[in-house]
Amino acid sequence: MGGHHLILGELGDFITGELLADTHDERYRQKIARFLVADKGYAKADIHPRRPMIVAAGNRKGRLMLDFTVTVDDRTAMVVKYGPGSLVTRYRPTLAISRLVEHYQVPVVVVTNGEEADILDGETGKLTASGFDRIPAREKLVQQLAQAKFSPISLKRAEMEARIVYAFEIDGGCPCDDTACRIA
Repeated sequence: MGGHHLILGELGDFITGELLADTHDERYRQKIARFLVADKGYAKADIHPRRPMIVAAGNRKGRLMLDFTVTVDDRTAMVVKYGPGSLVTRYRPTLAISRLVEHYQVPVVVVTNGEEADILDGETGKLTASGFDRIPAREKLVQQLAQAKFSPISLKRAEMEARIVYAFEIDGGCPCDDTACRIA
């Protein structure tokens, strides 16, 4: 690992116990995971860190790792995207991810820098709440799912969303970020 990420040693992943590079970004990711379990009532088994995802834009392919997907009743119900800095710049690519990670629209999309968070409706893309503490608790998410459509994503829509993810996360990503890369 190189680039601009300061490696401070190793730390254990709160969810999986796996040893990871101890970076400032990873410390925020661990804070988010602990918050979801301790404050929001999720079980560790509900939270899936570093979920790999392949996206294609034409004949180009890339791989990225999703910070967190959260499942409830065997469905991915929430995507959580961490990134330092401005939240609003991450809305569109995270919404696109929420339309690709499953064959249906993931209902809740969270964009956070580890201090602040914006919660978006996956279906409409509209901001529904702001504030780290406003990330839905498990109980509230279960209630929201009763109203969720889990709309299927058409192949054409998936193709367009994949191009957005590729542009923002692969082409537009930091060259020293080891969580996203070109593979073809």
